[in-house]
Amino acid sequence: MNQLGIVKRNISRADPTAVAQLARFGVATIHEAMGRVGLMRPYMRPVYPGARMCGTAVTVLLQPGDNWMMHVVAEQIQQGDVVIAACTSESFDGFFGDLLATSFQARGAKGLIIDGGVRDVDELENMKFPVFSRAICAKGTIKATLGSVNIAVVCAGAVVNPGDVVIADVDGVVVVPAAIAQQVADAAAKRESLEAAKRAQFAAGVLGLDMYKMREPLAQAGLRYID
Repeated sequence: MNQLGIVKRNISRADPTAVAQLARFGVATIHEAMGRVGLMRPYMRPVYPGARMCGTAVTVLLQPGDNWMMHVVAEQIQQGDVVIAACTSESFDGFFGDLLATSFQARGAKGLIIDGGVRDVDELENMKFPVFSRAICAKGTIKATLGSVNIAVVCAGAVVNPGDVVIADVDGVVVVPAAIAQQVADAAAKRESLEAAKRAQFAAGVLGLDMYKMREPLAQAGLRYID
């Protein structure tokens, strides 16, 4: 079936309780807890310092240099959603700025993740509307070609389905499938608890060599100390 020119209006979103729990953790913790999967490419960066978000994905597929579908996706945003914008081919143009941010924010969006360019960064920061993008670019876009809304997309190398949980902070962007959101939240909580105990040992002067019992395997691998 042709996946262009489609707007899916009824999507199943991840459980709100699981989303709220995942919002407590950083991207690195969630990525590790999920088995080191789900990360977007590292070129996806916050457009201003301190930007971070966690919410359920509403997806949009854009055409290069064309932001028509950004206006279409705005109608499908519900409170707590994060808009995930992918592009059919590489494009760095400024698909998004303060006017669309105002629209998205009014609809309840928690932020935008876009594998393309954005502009009006000062205004976005003043609005406290978090955006992670591939580029910052002042170049404008046209409105001429259809894409789609709320279909599965590949954004910066990660598969995102509508309703998945997306978490972004200074370490990057990670996608948690809606079906395992609670499982991942539980695993992240367990991992963070273990890390707190390890942090206390490191602070007390314990070496990782001893905490992780590395000395014997290092010796077996041929590591030698020379005085």
